[in-house]
Amino acid sequence: MKNITFSADEKLIEKARLKAAKEKTTLNKRFREWLANYAKQGDLGNNYDKLMQELNHIDSGGKFTRDEMNER
Repeated sequence: MKNITFSADEKLIEKARLKAAKEKTTLNKRFREWLANYAKQGDLGNNYDKLMQELNHIDSGGKFTRDEMNER
C-alpha cells in the first residue's frame, strides 16, 4: 500500500478522527473507502453507456400513439 500526504485544517482532522472513533473505525480506513468510491465514479458512466447500448437492441413491438404512451 502506498502512503499519501494531505494538508488540512487541524480542527477538521480532529473532528473527523473523533467521528471515525465513534463509528469504531479510523480516519485512514474511511479515507480509503472514500478513495475507492471516488475512483469508481468514472466507471458508472461506462456502465451506463454499456446498458444503453444493450437496451437499444430491445424491440418494443412497434410504434405507439401519443395516447398509448400516456396510458397508465
